[in-house]
Amino acid sequence: MANAASGIAVNDDCKLKFLELKAKRTYRFIVFKIEEKQKQVVVEKVGEPTQSYEDFAASLPADECRYAIYDFDFVTEENCQKSRIFFIAWSPDNSRVRSKMIYASSKDRFKRELDGFQVELQATDPTEMGLDVIRSRVG
Repeated sequence: MANAASGIAVNDDCKLKFLELKAKRTYRFIVFKIEEKQKQVVVEKVGEPTQSYEDFAASLPADECRYAIYDFDFVTEENCQKSRIFFIAWSPDNSRVRSKMIYASSKDRFKRELDGFQVELQATDPTEMGLDVIRSRVG
């Protein structure tokens, strides 16, 4: 069903890939793109479990909006291995105004489709979603 606010639907593959990341840890990250002509959110890229945060950050375009999911592994002060799934709304300052509006108006519906991430970030430049920011949000 299309989003009433923006008319953008969510491709089933988005939900499938997210469930694989969440349940089986098949991917380190997923980058989603809104295909304006098809009026739907699609999977643009997936990252293998061995890929790094730098690989993930490099896969976001400098001048276009995206949604992304990143599975962050960390060790707690008690020395426990943990993971947090981040939802990142990437909306760089120099992206098109129309694109920013479509991504902003479609975000809530898209987030509802991907049930199970723990932390949300909104980033307009790389420093707002740097590894230090990610680490500070897992507490």
